[in-house]
Amino acid sequence: MDYTITEQEPTRALLVEADTGDYDAEASLAELFELTESAGAVPVASITQKLSRLDPATCVGSGKLEEIKDYCEKENIDLIIFDLELSPVQIRNIEAATDVRVIDRTMLILDIFALRARTKEGKIQVELAQLKYMMPRLTGKGVEMSRLGGGIGTRGPGESKLETDRRHIKRKMETLKTQLRDVEEHRKQLRERRDKDGVITVAIVGYTNAGKSTLMNTLTDAGVLSEDKLFATLDPTSRALKLPNGVSVMLIDTVGLVRRLPHHLVEAFKSTLEEAAQADIILNVCDASSEESRLHLDVTRELLASLSSLDKPIIPVLNKCDLIDDSMTGISGAVHISAKYAQGIDELLKAIEDNLPKKVQRVKILLPFDKVGIAAKLRETAVLHREEYTAEGLMLEVTVDEIQYARLRDYFVD
Repeated sequence: MDYTITEQEPTRALLVEADTGDYDAEASLAELFELTESAGAVPVASITQKLSRLDPATCVGSGKLEEIKDYCEKENIDLIIFDLELSPVQIRNIEAATDVRVIDRTMLILDIFALRARTKEGKIQVELAQLKYMMPRLTGKGVEMSRLGGGIGTRGPGESKLETDRRHIKRKMETLKTQLRDVEEHRKQLRERRDKDGVITVAIVGYTNAGKSTLMNTLTDAGVLSEDKLFATLDPTSRALKLPNGVSVMLIDTVGLVRRLPHHLVEAFKSTLEEAAQADIILNVCDASSEESRLHLDVTRELLASLSSLDKPIIPVLNKCDLIDDSMTGISGAVHISAKYAQGIDELLKAIEDNLPKKVQRVKILLPFDKVGIAAKLRETAVLHREEYTAEGLMLEVTVDEIQYARLRDYFVD
């Protein structure tokens, strides 16, 4: 029997910007285009209306809503995406007026998170955030929900779960919270173990699509997913990095940020973000080729401030400098790099070394023959300058951090 497989047509989306002057609407709309593409849809066009205040019933005015309806019919639009957070009433009214499915900025970002989540913790966080956000938006949506048919804005918990009654959703949310607490407790134990072992952590944070994962790969060959998409990396990845001075650190890659990041997502991913916030050193990475690179650095600092992390060494890292003619100036302590072409990496490593919480020292030690196993560990975690077998044991000259220094004190050679 002959079967013909047809590819599903991509979702055609119309983007709507209600500009009340509360933020840079043009920049936010440009970001919404990127978010839409990252979700797998095609942003066909955008419609903007300047408003003194939002219409509580339909967000935009009646005339603009009619314009949106006409455009959707003319261009076969499948989805309308508003660049703000809509109320349940507004979603229902706009859908009734246009006969097109409507989602808002938060739902779109949640959808991308659902698409990107890989680890158990990431999936739990996304599903919990989606259920919290969608539950008040289910009332009276029987007809609308029945014609969703999946697609953007419905990934994650799934259509069948969202159609269940509130009591079932609340039970599901409690189960997810319990699972999340267990995962967070495990993460806490790992963090405490790292602190006990004296492991220094360096977190890579910053605006989404700034090249954080590319930098992670360049520094550690971690093989982290590195794509030109927003939120390409959702789950934190940790890899060991040995610095030129011999100190080994734990490098952590984290989820990217966006302007006006919905508080639902900040709360949902608090444990993941705290992993970065509690690091010893923070690399604030931005795309230097972006016209809004300074704003992106500020967005990250604001989030770090909300997590009480501004007392840590924060190194501004201006990535993608290969795409611009001149480097950004006036940013104190900034390091200019191109993670893609490994340019400026030596300067970045030096900046990390200069901000290490523990000092390193070069020492000469003599390990008795029954203790030469210590040398294997030093080869991994320190800089080995010289080693030589003598009649008394193994003579080593190494550069070590303060913790290693204390542990090796019994073997020092004057």
